[in-house]
Amino acid sequence: MAKPLIIVESPTKIKTLKKYIGKDYNVAASAGHIRDLPVKTLGIDVDDNFKAKYVNIKDKSKVISNLKKTAGDTDEIFLAPDPDREGEAIAFHIMEILKKKGRKFHRVLIHELTKKGIAEALSHPTQPDVDKYDAQQARRKLDRLVGYQISPLLWQKVQRGLSAGRVQSVAVKIICDREREIRAFKPEEYWTITADLEAGNPPVFNAALTKISAKKAKITNGEQAHAIVADLEQAQFIVQEIKNKTIKRNPLPPFITSKLQQDAINRLRFSAKKTMVVAQQLYEGVEIGSGGPEGLITYMRTDSTRIAPEAAQEALDLIRQSFGDAYALDAPRFFKNKNKAQDAHEAIRPTSVHNTPEKLKSFLSPDQFKLYDLIWKRFVASQMAQALIDQKSILIEATEKYLFSVSGSTVRFDGFMRLYATHEKNIEKGIQTLPAVTPKEALTTHKINPDQHFTKPPPRFSEASLVKELEKNGIGRPSTYASIIAVIQEKGYVDLVKRYFTPSELGFIVNDLLVRAFPNLLDISFTAQMETNLDDVEQGKLKEVELLKAFYSDFKTTLDNAKDNMVSVKGVGIETDIKCPLCGKPVNIKIGKNGHFLACTGYPECSFTSNYTRDEKGSIEIVEKIQDSEPVKDCPKCGKPMVVKDGRFGLFIACTGYPECKHTESLAQENSNKDTGVPCPNEGCDGTIVEKHSKRGKIFYGCSRYPDCTFATWDKPVNESCPDCGSPYLLEKETKRDGKIHKCPNRSCGFKKSVLPDLEN
Repeated sequence: MAKPLIIVESPTKIKTLKKYIGKDYNVAASAGHIRDLPVKTLGIDVDDNFKAKYVNIKDKSKVISNLKKTAGDTDEIFLAPDPDREGEAIAFHIMEILKKKGRKFHRVLIHELTKKGIAEALSHPTQPDVDKYDAQQARRKLDRLVGYQISPLLWQKVQRGLSAGRVQSVAVKIICDREREIRAFKPEEYWTITADLEAGNPPVFNAALTKISAKKAKITNGEQAHAIVADLEQAQFIVQEIKNKTIKRNPLPPFITSKLQQDAINRLRFSAKKTMVVAQQLYEGVEIGSGGPEGLITYMRTDSTRIAPEAAQEALDLIRQSFGDAYALDAPRFFKNKNKAQDAHEAIRPTSVHNTPEKLKSFLSPDQFKLYDLIWKRFVASQMAQALIDQKSILIEATEKYLFSVSGSTVRFDGFMRLYATHEKNIEKGIQTLPAVTPKEALTTHKINPDQHFTKPPPRFSEASLVKELEKNGIGRPSTYASIIAVIQEKGYVDLVKRYFTPSELGFIVNDLLVRAFPNLLDISFTAQMETNLDDVEQGKLKEVELLKAFYSDFKTTLDNAKDNMVSVKGVGIETDIKCPLCGKPVNIKIGKNGHFLACTGYPECSFTSNYTRDEKGSIEIVEKIQDSEPVKDCPKCGKPMVVKDGRFGLFIACTGYPECKHTESLAQENSNKDTGVPCPNEGCDGTIVEKHSKRGKIFYGCSRYPDCTFATWDKPVNESCPDCGSPYLLEKETKRDGKIHKCPNRSCGFKKSVLPDLEN
């Protein structure tokens, strides 16, 4: 009889599985989905209960053929794709491909790729979950109905190649709305007043004015501030009250997907996408010297903070052994779930706490180690004792009218913070050391400090804060955040500038058109409710067809109306308040194949066009065209002069012999080659290191004798030899932790020194 067959989702799991199951089973992989809706058609019959027309994915023909061949005559197949909605859909599609009379299918849910996790899954097989599959189908169909019917509308009204998404479009709207808040923001002036005071015991400390006549201090202008300062300079400062209390802080629960993404973005500078890729590697298995790959973390797509009792107990035992009894709890700590809908998985945790980060470091890549270290510490810390923080507050009276206060905190017992500190890690940073004082004690005034401030606009979204915003509003699910963020950037709707999202002009245009045409679809509460409805389908509380019918009846009406009434940017463009500098007629924003630009509405009588920029308030500013400049240099091909021109992709240098000579160069190329004065370190080369620009405009440093010499480095060379190893040059770097430093280019050396700022400049 043929061996039973286990089918997993990812080929990288096969080796890990075989390590534990031996020769009792055959193992194969689907490499993700093998069936999907057709690419070129809607693939959903809206008139027949939204039946889907699934087809085999074109690129998966060899995979499907291999699955059929491997299945052979086996009577028993264990379906082991990932334990989530997508995995359930893959399992159902595998069944369709491999169904055969007398063949039995079992669903196995492997939450951790360890000997124990695999054995438990195989010994407790279940039936494929129809409700979970229906929830996945409902989401897939909703996304297809929206994307495949709105996107052609954008091609017709705006530009070919654009797309709309049921969830992605809402994410773009969130970013656009925030940018408009920032642009509309008007700073308001306010003042704060502090006093440098001294008691009978040192040190001098600084207290802040908090109340005026028993009301919260609100100082709106300099005149008011200086009047208060004049009062205070004559006042006696008296200690009114001293408050001491101890705050108990509990650790955070182990990671769920969204919190892992947020922490990895903030602490490790990973993107959401990179976080999930690395987490997948840790889940699927890494070779750690145990005779084959081993899964190091539990399943990384989860909304649950649930922990297996035996895992919590294992962590407690390790804490007692490593940190002492004071850091361990008497019994495991468990956390309540906010979302009960998808509690099939545990929180993200190490499969064994005895696999400490330091123990595994030599087996992991740098990125794998960083993420595993984060996951391991967060989980172990969740089972550690509370931190105890002593807080001392002093209330100080200056006449009966003014009340000042000052607070200080010290950590009495670090507890879980010893392993995994959150915001408390900086609790003593910048906190004042307060003197011992007594009630009614008179204080000496050293200085009264009035400071002017202005309110600031709300911040732009970073990847971490966008994930948090999506999670808070119930938009998408943690497993989809990474793809949402990737798609809106790939489509050109938003840009990530210095780690913060800003909408592109195209993003604003498409967002505004969609908000006007499909107000419900882009409504945050509507989208969040849809996620709740999908959870209800998974739990069997709502039928897939009922959900789709309710959605589509309103959507179809709105879609038909949009086809007739959505503004065509291709025709008249978007109105602005700019007047044409040539004829005085209105100028509109238009979108061409090379991007957006300004064009006079008087065309063809007036042919004015121009690039444009927006200031910090969003107002349009015309970019004046650069006419042909004075000759920059001679053309290296024909010898004629080359001049600066303004093209559709920006400034460039072109030969005046055009069209006979079509030689061009980037302006960055002409502006590069600044000599650093550092001799090329390559043996036998007499060139010097010069500043250059890559094709993307990034600065690097290379030999002036290129291509004869190919020396290059991203860091700026410094004409100074290394005192430790004798390297003829050092490299200049600047980091938040070290500031500006000079370091040796030889990795084996490790020499570095701080560079003091040039105080004269």
